Amino acid sequence: MSRLSVVIPALDEAAALPALLEDLRTLRSAGAELILVDGGSRDGTPQLAAARVDRLLHSPPGRARQMNAGAAQAGGDYLWFLHADTRLSPACLAALQQALVDEPGWGRFDLRLSGAGPSLWLIGQMINLRSRLTGIASGDQGIFVRRELFESLGGYADIPLMEDLELCRRLRRVARPRCLRPPLSTSSRRWEQHGTWRTVWLMWRLRLAYYRGVSPELLAGRYRGGARR
Repeated sequence: MSRLSVVIPALDEAAALPALLEDLRTLRSAGAELILVDGGSRDGTPQLAAARVDRLLHSPPGRARQMNAGAAQAGGDYLWFLHADTRLSPACLAALQQALVDEPGWGRFDLRLSGAGPSLWLIGQMINLRSRLTGIASGDQGIFVRRELFESLGGYADIPLMEDLELCRRLRRVARPRCLRPPLSTSSRRWEQHGTWRTVWLMWRLRLAYYRGVSPELLAGRYRGGARR
């Protein structure tokens, strides 16, 4: 298997991060490189992670900036971008290791939301189906990409929102993603805090606005405003 670098952007994720690092422990023992890029946490996130990662980096806040900073220091042939509130099953790790044997250009995982209830299950299924049909992945689907390809495209665009969609649109012009079925788990806190279907409606409106050409800077303001209501 090509050497893998796992890049985790974080900002005040002391509550969620330890579980992910524990999930990655066996992968790290097998030779994968773990890189945490902290965006200025005030809750002790860097100190908590220091002994559990291979590189601890500091960057101005912003998920795209943090992921680019981690990718620039990575030594692996593949980059795997994970949100700090992700959980991974052994099946996910095995599927990725098997997929990388074939050296795909890029790919992503199915996901499930961590909360209980049929609404959250249905939202996860809708996200997976949309991703398979469009060839576009969201950042919480664990995007992995050959580093050479990532660098040739210039990495993530330095924008405050939709950086995952923007990258996937460029990647899709090169190749369709490898879609891995064992679902990784992502936190449902956003849906639970702000209302399940209200959050879905907000995200769809933001996506449609982005595809119509509204600037990510303006959309980021709408996202923060919508989440506070």
